[in-house]
Amino acid sequence: MNGAPIAIAHLSHYYGTGELRKQILFDITTEIVAGEIVIVTGPSGSGKTTLLTLVGALRSAQEGSLRVLGQELRDASAAVLESVRKQIGYIFQSHNLIDALTARQNVEMALQLHAHRGTAELRKCAVKMLEAVGLGELIEHHPSQLSGGQRQRVAIARALASQPRILLADEPTASLDKQSGREVVDRIQVLAREQGVPVLLVTHDNRILDVADRIVHLEDGHLSSFQDAVRASNQQMMQLLAQNLRKDDMRRRVEALSDTEFGDLLEDVTGQAKRFVESVSFAGSEAFRSMLDHALFAFTYKIGLLCRAERASLYLVDRARRELWLRVAQEEGGRPVDVRMPIGTGIAGRVARTGVAERVADAYADPDFNREVDRTTGFVTRSILTVPLLDAAGGVFAVAQLLNRSDGQPFDADDEKRFRQFVDPIGVILEGWWRLAQTTA
Repeated sequence: MNGAPIAIAHLSHYYGTGELRKQILFDITTEIVAGEIVIVTGPSGSGKTTLLTLVGALRSAQEGSLRVLGQELRDASAAVLESVRKQIGYIFQSHNLIDALTARQNVEMALQLHAHRGTAELRKCAVKMLEAVGLGELIEHHPSQLSGGQRQRVAIARALASQPRILLADEPTASLDKQSGREVVDRIQVLAREQGVPVLLVTHDNRILDVADRIVHLEDGHLSSFQDAVRASNQQMMQLLAQNLRKDDMRRRVEALSDTEFGDLLEDVTGQAKRFVESVSFAGSEAFRSMLDHALFAFTYKIGLLCRAERASLYLVDRARRELWLRVAQEEGGRPVDVRMPIGTGIAGRVARTGVAERVADAYADPDFNREVDRTTGFVTRSILTVPLLDAAGGVFAVAQLLNRSDGQPFDADDEKRFRQFVDPIGVILEGWWRLAQTTA
């Protein structure tokens, strides 16, 4: 463990003294190696920020061992703490910019603490980093002239400009939109990969979990593995999505959401579902399987509405049985149907075989159209839009369909683009459901 840039062993921490003494961290043991990105999740008040400030040498460790860049921080002197701090880049929830300085000057000031450089070199480096975070046109603006997200990006540029040996980030994307947040974490990932910088990142943002090499969970001061984190988060996810609701209840709930609200919910559920199904400990969870089932039903119904279709369906490709399984569809009254057919039949089967999306203007004129589904559901299909869903290996594991554009016109290229926008995240949830269905069958 001693060779890692961050090595923690049996670390505990307390606030207050005497009867008011309260333990915040309990027996934390972990390490972060060079180039590794570790994300810490957990509820507010669980000790995440305290852990970050200890690793960042912003306070001296009290109990156990905390070695950062080869220096022991337990009972460390002010000089040792200062020496370590100079080698660390910090990104905190509060941007902590100096209002009297411009964005460029804020970044330059941070650079002056780390190396003796000429004025021209400092300016060049500061401008380059601000451009990298999308603020090239605002470098001479003061913090009061910037939005909250822009101020956070200045803080991120300030942290990265000095080429730190360790990067610590506390909710770095909290005030950023999806695109800006992605740009920020991509920049952090490049720093970690190309320069071997270890990153310890605290976040509640499920959109950025994919950059992590490892995720740990901190709750009530106790650090646990990701599988334990999944277990701890299960109740929260059930409350978010299922709450023991019937499918019709779930459908009515998402039907009331705006496009933006639905997109945000879909993104959140997709990120959480992806993490859940990666955990072997939940492979046999009937509750989680039921929750995914409810979510698939409701989300597919909502996507049909958003894409101006009378119906939306999802087929699973069961290659072991050489069948297509119509997993999500609705009869009149919203009841689900369950239809299986040979994988070589129907337009869905054709897309499953070729992996190419298709738009069919007149279903009954297409020789491959499977009329059995209409006979089973009582629905009359006119036009069809079908797209493949790919698994992690690039194979088609499912097919999504829209039936009958609500205005009577055939589906067009814009419909296909919008359909993919919503159905690709659904694919993550559907793949998770399919894994669990196969595991517990």
